[in-house]
Amino acid sequence: MQAFPFAAAGPPFSRQSLARVLIYSHDTFGLGHLRRSRAIANALVSERPGVSVLIISGSPVIGNFEFGSGVDYVRIPGVTKLPDGDYRSLNLNVSIDDATELRETIILQTAESFRPDLFIVDKEPTGFRGEIVPALERLQQHGCRLVLGIRDVMDEPALLATEWERKGAVEALRRYYDEVWVYGLSEIYEPLMALDLPRDVERRIAYTGYLRREIPQRSALTRYPKLTKSPFALVTTGGGGDGDDLIDWVVSAYEAEPEIELPAVVVFGPFVNRDRRRGFLERIARHPKLDAIAFDTKIEVLMDKAAAIVAMGGYNTFCEILSLDKRALIVPRTHPRLEQHIRAVEAERLGLVRMLSEDRGKRDPRLMAAALRQLPNQPRPSDVYIPGLLDGLDVIRARFADALDKPRVSQPIHQAAE
Repeated sequence: MQAFPFAAAGPPFSRQSLARVLIYSHDTFGLGHLRRSRAIANALVSERPGVSVLIISGSPVIGNFEFGSGVDYVRIPGVTKLPDGDYRSLNLNVSIDDATELRETIILQTAESFRPDLFIVDKEPTGFRGEIVPALERLQQHGCRLVLGIRDVMDEPALLATEWERKGAVEALRRYYDEVWVYGLSEIYEPLMALDLPRDVERRIAYTGYLRREIPQRSALTRYPKLTKSPFALVTTGGGGDGDDLIDWVVSAYEAEPEIELPAVVVFGPFVNRDRRRGFLERIARHPKLDAIAFDTKIEVLMDKAAAIVAMGGYNTFCEILSLDKRALIVPRTHPRLEQHIRAVEAERLGLVRMLSEDRGKRDPRLMAAALRQLPNQPRPSDVYIPGLLDGLDVIRARFADALDKPRVSQPIHQAAE
């Protein structure tokens, strides 16, 4: 691929007042990567005046979110995952190869024009189909500090090891990255434990703690259902693209046992199937203790109002449950990844949440009804003390400040592992 020269010779900006951070958000599906990147970006611009953060994202809904002063984004062509596991271009009438090449070119040009001091890559060491490798190579040559940020749980160990071997992820870790930030605690889970990492790579891993979330300012135009004026359970499936089973199970529980005391408000998410949503709305409209809204970019406000949360337990929702100290029932998905299930098992083990799983693919409304009745009386996350549990953003800010104070000098590729 053609290489585009930097706009000016020399290393990235080193003047602290002009520090620049580039974030690559792996976002082929859902909202998780985007929302995590947004939280980190907003935290970094609050670290010191003059910091600029640019997020590279393919999310079709990134424009719906508010960002802090100093944060902006570059939208690359979106891709979407098909039921068979393959991918296609989200909107463009081009092949997935052409879409990936276009994304790769935009990412490289953005990196070379923006010239960041720090490049944070979310989840995928080489990006979607290796699309960020050219940018990694160019930024490394110019002294940019390269960081891989991963959530607390990736997948079950055996599958993750196979996937990363296929993608060349471990080699990318060794070759490019100065640090690996794990947005969790090793006492809860070690997401890379199954990988045969070289010792010099292991020394680059830092556990930050979970990313604390704040309550955003509510818009005066926002209108919530009447059920939110008294205690209620908030049912959220994140982006909603894979949350049909949870919504159906909750609605079925209220249909089977109308006497459940705590009413529920369902948030569908932007990616829920329209036909499925229409069917759910018809059922919800028939029940006095159920209501729903389509999507809320400031869902933290609604979470704060809620007496309890019912969720699938993705990373961001888990952070919000901890941050807002909400009683929570986690109903994790198990396909195509076990990420949510692993997190829920560990969180329940520590007493932070309660978990409800399907019984061999069956979802008994009575089991859900029983869990919903118990929900208002279960312990809160704050009843368990875990040091550093929500220190993630503070740790990231500190490491960012240290990186600015001690800028990385331009250097060749990391030496081979010991």
